[in-house]
Amino acid sequence: MKPLYADDNLLILEKPSGLLAVPGRGPDKQDCLSARVQASYPDALVVHRIDMATSGLMAMARGAAAQRALSLAFAGRAVFKRYEAVVHGVLNTPADSEDGWSSIDLPLLLDWPNRPLQKVDSVHGKPSLTRWRVRHYESNSTRVELEPVTGRSHQLRVHLSALGHPILGDPLYAHEEAKVRASRLLLHAKSLGLPHPLSGEPLCFESAVPF
Repeated sequence: MKPLYADDNLLILEKPSGLLAVPGRGPDKQDCLSARVQASYPDALVVHRIDMATSGLMAMARGAAAQRALSLAFAGRAVFKRYEAVVHGVLNTPADSEDGWSSIDLPLLLDWPNRPLQKVDSVHGKPSLTRWRVRHYESNSTRVELEPVTGRSHQLRVHLSALGHPILGDPLYAHEEAKVRASRLLLHAKSLGLPHPLSGEPLCFESAVPF
C-alpha cells in the first residue's frame, strides 16, 4: 500500500472502507491496513485507528520513538481530525450554534451484551464530545462535517444516531431505511493535522471524499 506521505518517522495512509485498520481475532481477519503497510515498512507502528467501515486518513509511526511522540500528541489533543458524513433526514443547525458549528455532548459506554456496539449512558458513560456543522442538504439527507474532540469507539456514529440522524449505510447504528440507502458507511476521515514526531512541525493532510 503506497502512503500518501512517507519519511523516516511518519507515514500517512488512506484506508479504504471495508478494510480493518489493525488485525482482528481469527485467521480471516489478519488482512488489514497495518499489515499491508508493514510489508513495505517493517518499522511501521500503529498510533490510532479508524473503523473498518470508515474510509480516510490514518497515521502510522516509524519506530518506537516516533510512536511515543505521536501517542502523546493524540493523548494531549494536539491532533486535528475532521470527517465528512451523509446522514439520514434533514439535520437543522441549532439557533445557538457558533459560526454554524454545534456540539453533541453525550457520554458513551460499551454495550457489553451487544459488544462491540456502544451506547449513550448518562450515568456510567465516558465523556464524549463531537463538533458538527451542516455542509448542505441533499435528497432527504444532510451532508455534515464532524470534529471528534474526544476519541471514543464509534463516537461519531453513535452521536449522530442519538440525534435521530444516523449515517447512511451504517450497519450497526442506522435504522433499516437509512441502512439500505448506501452500499457502505458514508463516513470519511478527510483532514488530519498533527505535529511531526521528530521536528514538531505542524503538518496537515487532506483526502478527497469518495461519496
